[in-house]
Amino acid sequence: MLKIGVLGAGHLGKIHIKLLKQIADYELVGFFDPDPKVAADAAEKLGVKQFPSMDALIDAVDVVDIVTPTLGHYECAAKALKKSKHIFIEKPITNTIEEAKSLISLSQEANVQVQVGHVERFNPAFVAARDHFDNPMFIETHRLAQFNPRGTDVSVVLDLMIHDLDIVLSVVKSNIKRISASGVAIVSDEPDIASARLEFDNGCVANLTASRFSLKNMRKSRFFQRNAYISVDFLKRESEIVKMRDVEGEIDPFSMSIDLGEGKGVKEIFFEKPKIEENNAIKDELTAFAKAINTGTPPPVTIEDGYKALDIAYKIVDKLKKGNEY
Repeated sequence: MLKIGVLGAGHLGKIHIKLLKQIADYELVGFFDPDPKVAADAAEKLGVKQFPSMDALIDAVDVVDIVTPTLGHYECAAKALKKSKHIFIEKPITNTIEEAKSLISLSQEANVQVQVGHVERFNPAFVAARDHFDNPMFIETHRLAQFNPRGTDVSVVLDLMIHDLDIVLSVVKSNIKRISASGVAIVSDEPDIASARLEFDNGCVANLTASRFSLKNMRKSRFFQRNAYISVDFLKRESEIVKMRDVEGEIDPFSMSIDLGEGKGVKEIFFEKPKIEENNAIKDELTAFAKAINTGTPPPVTIEDGYKALDIAYKIVDKLKKGNEY
């Protein structure tokens, strides 16, 4: 059983603590939070040991779960890695690209497992659609949220769009050759709505839109590939697959089909609603991390994945500042 401790007992930290108690592979040793009020509240409500310092908690565990504000990610992770502890670290991996590069070096020296908390990879709608992806060439994502003052100290790209950046990078196996972006600050000092266009070496194009100043919430992505269209609704936890195949012989009069014209043949259309296995995505990602540690296999979202998403996010932020192409 892996001894694990949590750094950070805020809203998300409390969720992690509750879920870790339910995972058989872990023994939850305790937590540390520098805010006395937050720490006392967590200790009382959750019945978990409160450690007096970050170092004390790190020394007592095999695995460190970092659920602090982003500004504290690097310090916490660096201390844990220097003591050869496995770390789970919430997204974004760090506050800066330089910090992320440093953590990659430290993790390689420590020879431990690191997983980044890009939780949408574990959304049941995405999990259900994942096996249907086959070289998507056009992608549209919309992540819209009603205004919430939390998170407005950073651009909407780092607050919201980074979720979809990780998803896109996980399904498009090609390097990015060009980035363009536009955005506007509505009530914050940083952009509240932004649109980015990623062009890949293999010809794929991804258009991503993120807003935290919308009248309704939406988290939906559409993937287009040869003979298929895949829709993933991360908010409603639904997926839809539309596939086409060549019709050979006589056409079924009751089927849905498209005549391509000029002797190019006929395509039959099939609709599929994959079965959604209800889950707790955070619990699943923490469980997957335990499996990676116990089996020595790469975690589902590696430290390199976290770095790539952050790197592209900052390039988009830079585009928004400069207003020209990268």
